[in-house]
Amino acid sequence: MLKIAHHPIYNHPLKSGHRFPMIKYDLLPQQLLYEGTCSVENFFEPEIPNNKHFFTVHEPDYFFDLLNITLNQKTARKIGFPLSERLIEREMIIADGTMKASEFALKNGIAMNIAGGTHHAFSDRGEAFCMLNDQAIGAKYLQNKNLVNKVLIVDLDVHQGNGTAEIFQNDNSVFTFSMHGKSNYPFVKEKSDLDIALEDNTKNDAYLSILKETLPKLIHQEKPDFIYYLCGVDVIETDKLGKLSLTIEGCKERDRYILQTCFDQKIPIMCSMGGGYSKDVNIVVDAHANTFRLAQEIYF
Repeated sequence: MLKIAHHPIYNHPLKSGHRFPMIKYDLLPQQLLYEGTCSVENFFEPEIPNNKHFFTVHEPDYFFDLLNITLNQKTARKIGFPLSERLIEREMIIADGTMKASEFALKNGIAMNIAGGTHHAFSDRGEAFCMLNDQAIGAKYLQNKNLVNKVLIVDLDVHQGNGTAEIFQNDNSVFTFSMHGKSNYPFVKEKSDLDIALEDNTKNDAYLSILKETLPKLIHQEKPDFIYYLCGVDVIETDKLGKLSLTIEGCKERDRYILQTCFDQKIPIMCSMGGGYSKDVNIVVDAHANTFRLAQEIYF
């Protein structure tokens, strides 16, 4: 059975007009249930985990400043959300969702988190709506439990996974691959193990061609035991913060290729949703829902 991390805390209250579409975290599970793609049994509710899991990738000083809301003003501003106890609880629960979903993925081949993809969280700071790097935490969680050895992170959000790249810059047990918009945020990029920077307005055919040329080589070269997939839907042409030009169908084909490849190669995969900022939130929800529809179609 497909297992999906979800918690009511994911939809965090923000001021009207904030560009982050929190409502998608309620709308997406509602849509999946309404259309019959998922049932209530597919979902599980994560909790606040032990702090020790965060110290595998984050500096303790940073974590405790975050927890106690004592970050300096400049550092706090870069996060982009008003800091509060509930927001930090939310971030910790998202990370727990990814850790638990990772174990479900080992059992079932695939698992998902309705939220997550917090790839702009560095070891010592947060940026751009990201405070604790859920997939980095998940990778070290599995490795420290001796459940996997080599991890491949496939980050296809439109923005480079700069925090993930920094966290694993000296860790050969986790290979970081980011395919993102060349001229998009972050404007100063970190160095992933493999970065592919795409020109503005890259369309379906060019995007999929590059992906299909790259992923098999990476799998052959790195031989990962586990893949984390950051499947941001901010690659689509209607996105306010993206600069690429994939259609919703093109984004779905991207996801189909990743999931089918992992299924065929018998590599467990855990998916965090990442970004999506189209003006019409229904486009964001539909694009995200495609990933879950494909997971059910391919795996179950």
